[in-house]
This record gives sequence, structure tokens and C-alpha cells, in this order.
Amino acid sequence: MKVEVEKQPGFVSKLLIELPPDEVAKEWDAIANSFARFAKIPGYRPGKAPRSVIDRRFRKEIQDEVTKKLVSKSYHDAVEQEQLRVASLTNIEDVQFGEDKSMRFRATVVTVPEFELPDYKNIPVQLPDTKVSEADIDAALDRLRDQSADFVDVPGRGLQMGDFAVLDFEGSIESTPISEIAPQASKNLQGGKKFWLHLAPDNFLPKFSEQLIGLKPGETRLVIVNFADDFPAKELAGKKADYAVTLREIKEKVLPAIDDALAAKLVPGKTLNDLREMMEHDIEHAKKHEVERAKEAHVVQYLHERIQFELPPALLQSETRRALAELVQRNRERGVTDEMLKEKEKELIDAAAGMAAHRLKTNFILHRIAEREKIQVTKEDLDRRVRQEATRYDISLEKMRKELQQRNALDDVAEQILLGKTLDFLKANVSIESTQEPTIKEEKHESIK
Repeated sequence: MKVEVEKQPGFVSKLLIELPPDEVAKEWDAIANSFARFAKIPGYRPGKAPRSVIDRRFRKEIQDEVTKKLVSKSYHDAVEQEQLRVASLTNIEDVQFGEDKSMRFRATVVTVPEFELPDYKNIPVQLPDTKVSEADIDAALDRLRDQSADFVDVPGRGLQMGDFAVLDFEGSIESTPISEIAPQASKNLQGGKKFWLHLAPDNFLPKFSEQLIGLKPGETRLVIVNFADDFPAKELAGKKADYAVTLREIKEKVLPAIDDALAAKLVPGKTLNDLREMMEHDIEHAKKHEVERAKEAHVVQYLHERIQFELPPALLQSETRRALAELVQRNRERGVTDEMLKEKEKELIDAAAGMAAHRLKTNFILHRIAEREKIQVTKEDLDRRVRQEATRYDISLEKMRKELQQRNALDDVAEQILLGKTLDFLKANVSIESTQEPTIKEEKHESIK
């Protein structure tokens, strides 16, 4: 096989691959003979038509089959022959057959940047202590107690700070309902029925809670809100709004005692001591998980600081698009409107570009370490992951595998496994220094505030 490599800017390489006639002829003959066995050609009994007739009659079909058989194999052979580190196959084109049965085609690839690996074993990491203190358990119990609180009616007085108010309210600007002025804004800005509001300074809208002090059930009060000039809903920015607020009920939050009764309510049949032991186990598990994440973040930061290289523009652009789609979806799930997303478009794009660059660089480094350490994904690894995904989505193993194959996603699954195994290798070879506080800043994913 003859291979010519033309390197171009942006880590792009164009390969001209030519297969010798004997290799192509061997495959051609095998496929043509298969056609000859089953072809029905007028004037000939099945399987008795001359090869020249078969080649002439089914030339295109044979050529297509030969292309399918040889192009993928010869492309991979060419990459191995030229010792290319390929990050992405962009295109295969110009498949041509010569009169002598030779075959040639072009492949365009994006190659991996070249860089030197530092010593990646015994990376020093500082990790938080995993010991569970009594204060940790007390704090967790307080959270459970808060979640188990009751809300009781408060008779005979007006609203006070700290109360929970059940309200009907409607907002307007110069007598025009906010629902008409800003139809895309959050429904809670427009108004609502039986709306629960915890009265606290600066909660909800500016000075909203403060203006409700003393209001009694059944009473209506006008609340004035001045929206800031940089308020996210641009139709309301810098405007003064009037809210007609009617108080339905006053509720007070009553916390239960931390005792055996609360424990039995949360976990039937358990005492407070039982509950504390269960929580200690859960907190310890959570802290160990936190340690693993901190260890991973230390390792990745260490490698990023010691390895510098330019990223392939085509891959960075593609990864940025994917990261941007993830950020948009995440913000939509949080209830952020498309209008607000549009206003923050530049911030989101910048955040996506940062995420993409970090992800690409990390993957390139981990792949190089996997290559050096001969870390590979086995069939058992892949089967185990597919089985886990099938269990997660509560479908059969066969159906899960079929869906992944149809989406051409098995390679992505294998990629995730390889990167995970490489990270596990690095984490297993760190030099640990315990500390009370994590010293690593985890990568932040941008979201609209």
C-alpha cells in the first residue's frame, strides 16, 4: 500500500492512499464469485454465467462492496503505517478504481497535537479529611428537621418578618398588566394565586417583603417595586411597577424536636441513635466521594499546568458547539427563558469555549498517558458499561446495545471508559497529603444567575 501525507495548517493532514492491484483483485474476485453463485442472468443457469458477464452486469454493485470492504481497513492500515495520531477522521472521498484493478482514495484527518508528558506518577495532592464529626451529623440532622417542619396558621396579628405569607397578587406598570408588557418573563413577576412567600429582607423582589409588614388576612395593599436598570427582563428594567397584593393566610414554620419521634417519622422503626449512625455512614460515603473528585481535580490541574499546546481549531469549534448546547439545556431546565439566554449569549459562548478547551486538552493528555501505559478498553469493560446503562434506563441489555449501535455511540462509550480507566490509574498513583480544606478550585460551569 502506498500512502502520501500532505500536512496542512490547523493540524489537518490529507492522505492519498493507493492499494495495489493484487489486493483489490483478490477482494474483487471474492465478491464477484459471490454474485456469480446467486445471479439470475437470462441465457445462463444459476452459477454458470462467465465472470466477464458478471463483472460487466454487476460492476457498480461489486465496486461498492469492494469499497466498503477495503476503504475502512486500508485507512486504518495507512494511519498505522505512517504512525499518525489521529483525533478525528473528517472525510473520505475520491474513491477511484484503475483499469489494472488498483484503488485509490483520499482521507482528511485532524491529528493530535504533539507534546511531552511530565512525570505523571506520584502527583502530589492535598485532600480534605474524611473523618465525620459530631458537628457534621448535627448539621445534617438540622437539615432533615427543617425539611420536616410544619406550617401552622397564625391568628390575630399582621405579617412579621420570618412569616410565610400566602398571597394573591398582580403586577402592572402604568395600569398595563406586566403579563402583557413582558409575556416571556417569569410568571412570578407577573402575579399569582396562592403564592407562598417567606418574608425576609431582599427576598423575591426589591423591598417587596418589607412593604407587607402588618398586613392581615383578607386585606389588600399596594406594593411598589423599582426594577434595577440591569434587571434581566429588559421590558421591566428601570421601570416602577405596582403590585396589588391580597393576603390570604399567615403561616409560621414550626420545627419538630430532634428526638426518637422525628427519627421514626423519617425512618420507620429507627431511634435517634440509629438515625445518627445511618447519617454518619452516609456523610462518610459522601466525603469519600468528595475526596475522589478533589483528587481528580488536582491531577488534571497538575497536568494542565505542566503541558502546553495548541488545540486543533476544527475540534475546538465542534466541542464548543456541544458545550454551548449543554449549557443552554442546563439553564432551560432551571427555568431560564430563551429571552434571558439571548441577552447572556456572549457570556454563554465564552463559558462554552472555556469548557471545550479544558475538556479537549484533558482528553488529549489522558489519551497519551493511556497509550504510554498501554491502558485499553476490553470487551468485558464495554459489556459491563452497556449493562449498567441498560439497568439505568430499565431496558434489556440487547435493546440498549442495539440503540447504541444505531446511534453509532459505542465508540463514545468506549472513549468514556478509556478516559475513566486512565484517571483511575493516575489517582491510584498520587502522593497524598491530607489537609482540612480542599485547595483545588473545581471548574465552574456557567449558568445564568
